[in-house]
Amino acid sequence: MGKTVKVKFAESVFTVDRSLLEEHCEYFRALFQSGMKECHERPMLSGDEIVDAIECTAFLHIELLSAAFFIRDIYEDLKEDVKGLPEDLIEYIEPLVPSTYIMVGSHSPTIKLLQDFMRTVCYLDEDEKDWKVLTHLPLNASTTMAGVTVLENKLYIVGGVYDITNKVVESGFCYDVSTDTWSTFSSPRQLRYNCTLVSHVGDLFVIGGEYEKNIMSSVERYKVSSDTWSFAANLPRPATTVACARPKDATEIYEYIANKDEWMLITTLVRHQSYGHCMVGHRDNLYVMRNGPSDDFLKCMIDCYNLTSGQWTAMTGQYENSKGALFTAVVRGDSVFTVNRRATVEYAIEDNKWRTKKEMTGFPRIGSMWTFLLRLPKKSRELLQKKNNGAEISSDLSSSASVPMLPTIFNGK
Repeated sequence: MGKTVKVKFAESVFTVDRSLLEEHCEYFRALFQSGMKECHERPMLSGDEIVDAIECTAFLHIELLSAAFFIRDIYEDLKEDVKGLPEDLIEYIEPLVPSTYIMVGSHSPTIKLLQDFMRTVCYLDEDEKDWKVLTHLPLNASTTMAGVTVLENKLYIVGGVYDITNKVVESGFCYDVSTDTWSTFSSPRQLRYNCTLVSHVGDLFVIGGEYEKNIMSSVERYKVSSDTWSFAANLPRPATTVACARPKDATEIYEYIANKDEWMLITTLVRHQSYGHCMVGHRDNLYVMRNGPSDDFLKCMIDCYNLTSGQWTAMTGQYENSKGALFTAVVRGDSVFTVNRRATVEYAIEDNKWRTKKEMTGFPRIGSMWTFLLRLPKKSRELLQKKNNGAEISSDLSSSASVPMLPTIFNGK
């Protein structure tokens, strides 16, 4: 959950997620963009406080669906607390579909006769602990050196290249999971590859990247509603593949302040990179994972940076990864999913360590990987289960040499 605030009404005090208030209530949106101290508070929620937050959102007429989906994602961890909610709200939450772990590998455009059966977007079937096919990429879409992200339950792809000449694919691509259809949208004003695509409050941001072998610091914002791009504040310095970026000695983490359109230095990493870095955020913490030290890159070390205290802490233990180096990770509720070619592991995020909850099949692909969460409609899930019944992703390429991630440098919240 993101930043939270306390709202007092009569004798009741509610602790509620700030982003929900800001997104769905004009009053709070104005308050949080005013520069007042509420803009900087970062208190955390317990299970009871989450229930209070849901009741508060209902009282303030904030969209119920957002709060209910959050509860559904962490339902197993909140079963006792949820019993305190009104019966009609519980009945509303239980049938909802939780977020599903989605993965796409690196693929270049092709033609129909050469369409690769591996040019797919896949989802994790957690019941069968295996990866299944969600959809195939359009023939002229590229995820090679592209920016990939999710916004409002849709998958977006920007940039990407055709081949080793690094000619950029100009059209953007959007996959709507609710209709199982692909569409195109306009390209950024500055064509780019090796860029990063992130979503924030209804907009897309494409960050850094390269064009004609020149590394860029420019950032562009895409308004989905109007299909228009505009430039935002430049990065502090040129960078590619943010949050993992060249040059190799980069050790800084920045925060993008959207309402001020500026970058602010938050901290510097406490350990030098080795084989690679990956970063995820959970509540008030950033977890920086690194494969290394360099003489033993299969041991994943984790450092935790607390945004409120500004302190770094080394996580206890080493996260042995004998099945291959860590590639990427994503947080859902109070769990984090890590993945490489041979193992997908779900951890429970605890105070000073990650506790293993479940181990599943890895994602057998070569090259870069992108991971995110989507909510698959129930009808789609049922059709996919029938379609993929007994089918498994080919692991013929799982023995190929891995492509390392680059050091973490920027983080946008």
